[in-house]
Amino acid sequence: MPEGHDVTLLLADLARGDRGAVGKLMPLLYDDLRAMAGSLFRDERVAHTLQPTALVHEAFLRLAGGGGQAGANRAQFLAVAAKVMRQLLVDHARAQRAQKRGGGQVRSLMTMDTTPSPDAMREVDIVDLDDALRALAEQYPRAAEVVELRYFGGLSGKEVASWLGISDATAERDWTLARGWLARRFQPGAMS
Repeated sequence: MPEGHDVTLLLADLARGDRGAVGKLMPLLYDDLRAMAGSLFRDERVAHTLQPTALVHEAFLRLAGGGGQAGANRAQFLAVAAKVMRQLLVDHARAQRAQKRGGGQVRSLMTMDTTPSPDAMREVDIVDLDDALRALAEQYPRAAEVVELRYFGGLSGKEVASWLGISDATAERDWTLARGWLARRFQPGAMS
């Protein structure tokens, strides 16, 4: 039986309340989740207090305990995992900010490609990025979801289009719109 089919069946079991499905799901999805977390941490400072493995385990526990909210198949699970990982990172960064109260604080930085050139990367604080994505979602909800799935979920444009049920061209237009919107938002002097 193909692994993707196993995941779909186990997710259905989990949604029906079968707690035994959790232990069987983790080995099938761990590599995907670890790759997502690893890509989120590749540009983090070395002394970051949250590690990719901890992020994977916490995200998995939240998804497995979500009462059927983990999705119906591997792609849906990973898309939901992207949202959970984003929220975990933001919650962690906010807690660190509150704990340090701003005095000599080392900010949690993530890398966000906000220009059309794939070589141009910009450091963005994860909390600021979350705030910006919330503002983007008020005007362009689908574009914000495209960013979340591509940036936090590590999905390709084609995978995003499939997940959202839109054409590849529409997903690319939303990605371009969102990157331009975010680039303007993160221009020096554009945010307080």
